[in-house]
Amino acid sequence: MSTKTVNVLAMAGAVLLFVGLVLQFGKLVYAPYIYLVGAVMFAYTQVVSGYKGSSFVIRRLRRQQLMGALILVLTGVAMLVWHRNEWIVGLTIAAVLELYTAFRIPQEEAKEQKR
Repeated sequence: MSTKTVNVLAMAGAVLLFVGLVLQFGKLVYAPYIYLVGAVMFAYTQVVSGYKGSSFVIRRLRRQQLMGALILVLTGVAMLVWHRNEWIVGLTIAAVLELYTAFRIPQEEAKEQKR
């Protein structure tokens, strides 16, 4: 799959994630489904865009990133199964993991290119 296609899919997934979250706060019935579709699209793009280098740090960060993506999907399942607010815990953990890796991976890749 081309890089452009992966980027478009990731952006579409992120938009659906956000729309699903906004609708979930409004307690709309179909909000978890929109969120879940976005989470699956976003997670898929992260799985597809693998790392082929040898840096242990980047491999660890990629595992954390994939774990965050999995938690995003599980959060969508929690929205469907439990109709209270337990899903907020999963969303918070996933957001911290995704945000941390979004900043650290490019830093480590720049370090790796300097070597």
